[in-house]
Amino acid sequence: MQEVYITKVAKFLPNELVQNDEMELYLGLINGKPSKSRRIVLRNNGIQGRYYALTKEGQTTHTNAQMVALAVKELFTECPENIKSVELLCCGTSTPDQMMPSHAVMVHGYLPESNSIEVVSPSGVCCSGMHAFKYAYLSVLSGDKSKAVCTGSERVSRLLKADTFDAEAEKIEQLNNDPYIAFEKDFLRWMLSDGAGAFLLENKKSENGISLKVEWIEAISYANTMESCMYMAAEKNEDGTLKSYMDHYPSDILDKSLLSIKQDVKLLSEYIVKLGFSKLKDILAKRNFDVNDINHFLPHISSYFFEDKIARILDENGISIPKEKWFTNLRTKGNIGSGSIYIMCEELFNSGKLKKGETILFAVPESSRFSYVFCLLTVA
Repeated sequence: MQEVYITKVAKFLPNELVQNDEMELYLGLINGKPSKSRRIVLRNNGIQGRYYALTKEGQTTHTNAQMVALAVKELFTECPENIKSVELLCCGTSTPDQMMPSHAVMVHGYLPESNSIEVVSPSGVCCSGMHAFKYAYLSVLSGDKSKAVCTGSERVSRLLKADTFDAEAEKIEQLNNDPYIAFEKDFLRWMLSDGAGAFLLENKKSENGISLKVEWIEAISYANTMESCMYMAAEKNEDGTLKSYMDHYPSDILDKSLLSIKQDVKLLSEYIVKLGFSKLKDILAKRNFDVNDINHFLPHISSYFFEDKIARILDENGISIPKEKWFTNLRTKGNIGSGSIYIMCEELFNSGKLKKGETILFAVPESSRFSYVFCLLTVA
């Protein structure tokens, strides 16, 4: 087995930072009226800025694949020709630009300067970027590849625009004389952001600057015991099962806003922290790693509302991590789903604060049907 190092980290964030009071200028007003939940959600999630691949006129400025390609190119700004040495491209996202062709091959299409290589598209939600990372890591670890690129990205803003909900908003007003979208649909409009991040993985550390040695990556799903919590292109039945958009009439796609992202808030609050972060205790024991040896803890959180909940569950399991070791940029970059861990790592990697020998723990929960990925890195 070879050693595996992250030797470069890059990001692409579209356009200018969007402040809280500007959000509806980009996303629009549902049924012509300001959201009743916006201020409440923003107060709880603590996000102050995010990025949209949109103009204020609602025009798309970048596709998801274009953003990823731009992030990948950032890995090779010092020597663009080096992109030809990449042997594998793995791209994870919740929001591909289309169902077919796959997301990663579309990214590859925006990289004509690269070679014809293996390309992989893990599906999923927040963990899809980490699954892309693990596939790339295992490929280099096994010796099958010597240089790989993995990415995580989202282009969710178009799904959050008011016109996605207009048909349902009008229907609700007719029925209830109350023009609002159900909270479990509306609240995600104030949580999510666009952007892309990328890692370059190699079988040797960088000769210039630091690298991050990948010690291990552990993933787990609780879908065998839990129903879906976040979903899209489906409707949730009373028994917890999902009815696919393919089993609806075409008119339902608009009338029931099936292409909007929905969240079962009660399930989220009760289980998202408890399941995965309790499992972390078992993973650390299995790996014979002392939690006190962690220098930097990067938890992907969708809201600062969960920060104290995570701290509490870590305390209860005897694996406390002091807050001064935590790092997140949710407040200034927003929640970019599968791209968030890449965007956090990029900021820390290029901050000049990392010292050789320090350890970094990634924690990425996914509420879709309760999946989690944890990763340990050592600064080399």
